[in-house]
Amino acid sequence: MAALLGTKRVLPGFTLSLGTSLLFVSLIILLPLTGLVINTSQMGWEQYWQVVTDPRVVATYKVTLSAAAVASLFNLGFGLLMAWILTRYRFPGRALLDGLMDLPFALPTAVAGLTLASLFATNGWYGAWLAELGIKVSYTWIGIVVAMVFTSVPFVVRTVQPVLEDLGPEYEEAAATLGASPWQAFTRVVLPELKPALVTGTALAFTRSLGEFGAVIFIAGNMPWQTEITALMIFIRLQEFDYAAASAIASVVLLASFVLLFAINTVQSRFMRRIRGNA
Repeated sequence: MAALLGTKRVLPGFTLSLGTSLLFVSLIILLPLTGLVINTSQMGWEQYWQVVTDPRVVATYKVTLSAAAVASLFNLGFGLLMAWILTRYRFPGRALLDGLMDLPFALPTAVAGLTLASLFATNGWYGAWLAELGIKVSYTWIGIVVAMVFTSVPFVVRTVQPVLEDLGPEYEEAAATLGASPWQAFTRVVLPELKPALVTGTALAFTRSLGEFGAVIFIAGNMPWQTEITALMIFIRLQEFDYAAASAIASVVLLASFVLLFAINTVQSRFMRRIRGNA
């Protein structure tokens, strides 16, 4: 009967909804990607390979990948800890702390970079204290990691937090009644359920760090072969009006991002199939 009478939906019909979605996808995503492909196609394969494997460019790959990997691993632990605190405990200032987790999304990356560079400079609040320990952050590789940590930590927190809220503390209490220690309850009961969200959040943080520009260039020092990131190299090629080379380097970053996003979707699909199978 419901099928004969028709079902009222909040959004318009399938044709209009799909057409509008595809229009915006084409304008915002496909059109810029097409421009990237067109600029890259202006050079032959040998020239393309020469550009993307230039020693200075390869050095930026290493700096970017290593810093993004370390920042993502740090956010894996720190993001899980923050999500756990915000979900499992109630304390004064919790709402403020929860809101601060979204600050990197709202704060312009250039402002974040300037602030971090000032704080971690040798005469800054944090930098002066670290300098006494012989640790220099601003204008070093460590500064790049700090900037990437700041800009990507919300991805882990906001990915894990909803899963923890749905999981609830009753699972841990049930494990405790069966004789499990707190560590056993966490590693054998809670962590397996959080693993897909942790992997997804960490991968998103890593992908975000690969393309970070504004927050990094102000604290990195941008020394060739040492603290120069791939995004800055793309900017340099654009400043030289070498759009084909800039597009070629950007295509490498784009390919890495696509691979990571495909891996994220694969993990999520397997997790959803496992849930349906258990149901």
